[in-house]
Amino acid sequence: MTRYLVGVDGPAVLVPARVAAILERHGNLTELRVRTRGIDPVAAEVLEDLRSAAMSWRGSAAGTESDTSPEPGTGCEWLSAGEAAGLAGISDSAIRKAIREGRLPAVQVGGRHRINREDLAHFKAARAA
Repeated sequence: MTRYLVGVDGPAVLVPARVAAILERHGNLTELRVRTRGIDPVAAEVLEDLRSAAMSWRGSAAGTESDTSPEPGTGCEWLSAGEAAGLAGISDSAIRKAIREGRLPAVQVGGRHRINREDLAHFKAARAA
């Protein structure tokens, strides 16, 4: 198991870019970054570094120009269950099961599941771990 707690002069935590993206998306770090700006320069700098790592990971996960081999058809950030299954290399029913079990966030639109590309990338990375 990888350890992320490090430090010579005291404890520090290494945060993988994918985890930074989760924190950025679900932890309301943008508001926190704004609140700490000018008050705690170290905290503001760390939060900005988390943002940079998250943006870098998102770019490669979503297939933007920063990725050397973008996935085809990335015109929309939302995927159907079938599209998500194809990109994840698993069946439609496995995608729906992951949604039911809460392992893959999705929204219902017109009675059909829609999966955010970033959430699918997190799901795929968690499965690979």
